[in-house]
Amino acid sequence: MCNIFIEGIQGMGKSTLLQAIAERHPNLKVCREGDYSPVELAWCARMTEEEYQGALSRYPSIEAEIRANTFREDGRRIVTYTKILTDLPGFHKDLERFELYNGRVSREMLEQTVQSRYERFDGNGYLFECAFFQNVVEDLILFHQRSDEEILEFYHRLYGAVKKENFLLLYLTSEEIAENIRTIKKERADDKGNELWYPLMMSYFTESPYGKAHGCSGFDDLIAHLRHRQQVELRIIKEVLESRAVILPSRQWRMEEVERYVQAFGSASGTCAN
Repeated sequence: MCNIFIEGIQGMGKSTLLQAIAERHPNLKVCREGDYSPVELAWCARMTEEEYQGALSRYPSIEAEIRANTFREDGRRIVTYTKILTDLPGFHKDLERFELYNGRVSREMLEQTVQSRYERFDGNGYLFECAFFQNVVEDLILFHQRSDEEILEFYHRLYGAVKKENFLLLYLTSEEIAENIRTIKKERADDKGNELWYPLMMSYFTESPYGKAHGCSGFDDLIAHLRHRQQVELRIIKEVLESRAVILPSRQWRMEEVERYVQAFGSASGTCAN
């Protein structure tokens, strides 16, 4: 199998599509957000050795769990800290400080880190969720306030590092963005109906440098941002990825159709099909 990347803005049903493909192709190595991935670092702490040892000393009661979720990479320790279930006060907030995203590193460091990981990656048979667009594009817009042209320029460079014969991106899109967000507002709630995802998403958006600079404060502002991000990503597909990407209608795709695309790309490259 080739490497399949599933993308789309929030509310498009990416996890549902990923699960359907994973069930059809159990041989694929699935990388969801928060997993240790060879190309993506969302929801992972990226720490120097000194920072890592400091975390171990602060949380001795879960040292074994931290070590079990730690990987070595480029002289750093990558910790999949959101996989660690603990009631220790402040643990997740503490390790969140060492993430790559949310403006925690410079734009140059962000782009360099992302590109170097894609340059090194030569694996096959991976199924990735939100590993190529979502976190990178979101960060470049909201925290580094890059223009569409600057984002496009970066993706020209990034795609130059990709083994294109092993690359297939499935992009879920919809014009009904507001309706989709209203749906997941209700879906991502507790058993008493209290919204869990939406307040966090709004805080993340409005407190970002972009949100503050543009005076963003409500639902309509969020929808305008997501509509803009979808336009940027569709432009990258058109001008950079071209034939290595397939656009699918959100929540209306059929598995038979998806499978035909996977098989067709495999026939062309000799690596994507079973």
